[in-house]
Amino acid sequence: MDIGAVDHVEFYVGDAQQSAFYLCTGFGFRVCGQAGPENGQDDHRSLLLRQGGTEIVLTSALTPDHPAAAYVAQHGDGVANIAFEVSDAAKAFALAVERGATAVEEPVVHSQDGTEVVTASVLGFGDVAHRFVQRSGDRDQFLPGVMDIFAADPDEGEQLLSIVDHAAICLPAGQLRPTVAFYEKVFGFSQIFEEFIEVGSQAMDSKVVQSPSGKVTFTLIEPVTDREPGQIDTFLARHGGAGVQHLALLCDDIVSTVETLGNRGVAFLQTPGSYYDQLQERFVRPDLLVEDLRRTNVLIDEDHWGQVFQIFTQSQHVRKTFFWEVIDRHGARTFGSGNIKALYEAVAREKATS
Repeated sequence: MDIGAVDHVEFYVGDAQQSAFYLCTGFGFRVCGQAGPENGQDDHRSLLLRQGGTEIVLTSALTPDHPAAAYVAQHGDGVANIAFEVSDAAKAFALAVERGATAVEEPVVHSQDGTEVVTASVLGFGDVAHRFVQRSGDRDQFLPGVMDIFAADPDEGEQLLSIVDHAAICLPAGQLRPTVAFYEKVFGFSQIFEEFIEVGSQAMDSKVVQSPSGKVTFTLIEPVTDREPGQIDTFLARHGGAGVQHLALLCDDIVSTVETLGNRGVAFLQTPGSYYDQLQERFVRPDLLVEDLRRTNVLIDEDHWGQVFQIFTQSQHVRKTFFWEVIDRHGARTFGSGNIKALYEAVAREKATS
């Protein structure tokens, strides 16, 4: 199955316009298209947001029978579909179903003015689907005949964020290995990393799967049931099952990006000062100045290939079940799991001295 990059990510939300306002004012996304009653989509309203190579669709139900209504009632706002670029959507759909995936949407052809887009969907983890998207013609025409695209904005603004680096997915206990096997069998993904993470009396098990193209990466996490409940248990309880905990967006200069986003109103998690006091012990030579990392609360980790810098936003969701990550890779291929333990220890040190 020739899965390319993430084509787009669709959120089901209670209020698409309100969600778009936050992403546009805070993160610099632009609203580029709309679907709704004005163009024949009577049961929902969708907004298309773009920045760099990232496309986000925000969909709100306008009638009780639209799938977004049931999704939001159960989960609150969240990721409902992670779409994959493919060369043949009908073939990918048939192959996925043959390999055991549950069909969600049969192949549909959308065409207008020389642009054609074929879509089809299957179920992934929990009730999150994967839409296969095959495009030909004008790439800017996101979904011809369904999504009205606005005229290009003469002021595109700063392109601070480029692509979706990875998605972090929380699974109920016992579902990690079956989910890895499912992605290997159905989509041809490979497991590229695994780690058992212990934080005090809590623990979680993590495996990372990636498409053959290397452009779609999922970090899969499940709680360990013989330890005290932790953040994964909290997510599963509040979200009502498996789901996307966060999406990581890649940037080229994390210090300036975080400063800009912070000035726009994006609230990031704060890092204890003692975390930075220990950096010289953890890293011989950080690629970025420790003073800059301390000022912006950016975290650092490293693997055999290089260093990775990351920071997480505070959740803006009522249930606190989704947040964003901003990530800057200096060669590193893994996901900063060392920061979990380092942060936990730093918080403990600060509590001990306060």
